[in-house]
Order: sequence, then structure tokens, then C-alpha cells
Amino acid sequence: MSNSKILIIEDEKSISKLVRYNLEKAGFECITTITAEDGFEILDKEEVALIILDIMLPKMDGLEACKILKQNKSFSHIPVILLTAKGEEVDKVVGFELGADDYVVKPFSPRELVLRVKAILKRKEPKEAQHAVQSAKNINLDPFKHKVTINNKKTDLAPLEFKLLETLMSKRGRVLSREQLLDIVWGISADVTTRTVDTHIKRLRQKLGKSGKLIETIRSVGYRFSEEE
Repeated sequence: MSNSKILIIEDEKSISKLVRYNLEKAGFECITTITAEDGFEILDKEEVALIILDIMLPKMDGLEACKILKQNKSFSHIPVILLTAKGEEVDKVVGFELGADDYVVKPFSPRELVLRVKAILKRKEPKEAQHAVQSAKNINLDPFKHKVTINNKKTDLAPLEFKLLETLMSKRGRVLSREQLLDIVWGISADVTTRTVDTHIKRLRQKLGKSGKLIETIRSVGYRFSEEE
């Protein structure tokens, strides 16, 4: 993990320097830029493990940049942490709906940001002993290939959606509360709310089509994956 390269897209020099200093102190290599457009150029040339993306940028804003990143198959696998002064719940929901992996509100604790970066990268590390191929009805999930098929046709899922589906399928028949899903899928992301779980479940169901019915809502409790439609 210590060799992971982090791309920081932030136009406020003081914040950019603060983030870079703390990440490099933690052993990460950092690349900084002040516009999303320059960030895209860097991504074409460099292998990046994670992107820290400010929302209020001088040209293209961070939300638009996040949307483009997550729609591009070459970059959609790269985790994105949104960094912004906006702290309203609606802004967080929009960010997560666009595919962001985490959301940090200014002013923030540099130590907390580093912990969040480490948590996200740790989630991406392969843990073969803990994972197994999951199958139910017409859904097949292969964690080793990071691939989901429905009726033998590949379905593209964002990293968090994949982790969410894998968690539900691996514990099929068990009801998992929103808090449990937050802990398993999102790790230490303290600012993530239970509403975020609902948003990701909704997106996951949409991508699964008719098979999305296998994810049952247990009112006032959470969610359960069932083999019964």
C-alpha cells in the first residue's frame, strides 16, 4: 500500500500542500494539479491508485469530473474521495450517486483523511481466503476476476456496488442492518449515513434489472439477499 500513487486535484494551494504533506508522511507518492482537465491528462500517463478531488474547481467542477471518471472504463475502478466545503446532506448524496467512494468536508483532520485513504485502498486489496465465487438464480459474482454476470452477460458495477452485492450474496438469508453494511462495505467512513446505503441499493437494483428483486428490503431493519424472487 505504501507505494500507492495518489492524485490530488485541488486548486487551493494551502490545502493541496497540507494533503500532500500528510499523505507523503504516511508513505504515499502524490501528484498534484489544480484542474480536472489536467487531472485527466495525468491519468492517461500515470498509474493512480486513488483520486482526491475537490468539488469547487476553477473550470470543470469536481462533481462533473467524478461523473466522467466513473463513466470511463479506463478510470472507473479508481476510488474517488470528494473534498469540499459543502457539508449539506444533499451534496453528499449527489456525490455518492455519481460514484464517489468517500466524502470529506473542509475543514478536515489530515489524520482522518489519511485513515480514509488507507481504508479505501485496503478494501481494494485481494483477500482470496475471505472471498468465494457467489451464484444465485441467474447472477454469478466472481471476486477474483471482479466480474458480475446476469444470464451470462457481464454487468458493470462500481467498486462499492460490487462490494455491496458480494456482501449481501455471501450472507444470503441473513438480514443485514444499514449500520452493518456501512461497517463492512464503507469501513471507517464516519460521515457516510444510512441514507447512502439506500441510495447504493437502489442503484444496484437498477443495474441488476429483474434480478434486483433478490435484494429484499426488511422494513425498519435493513436488507437481505434471497434466492426467492
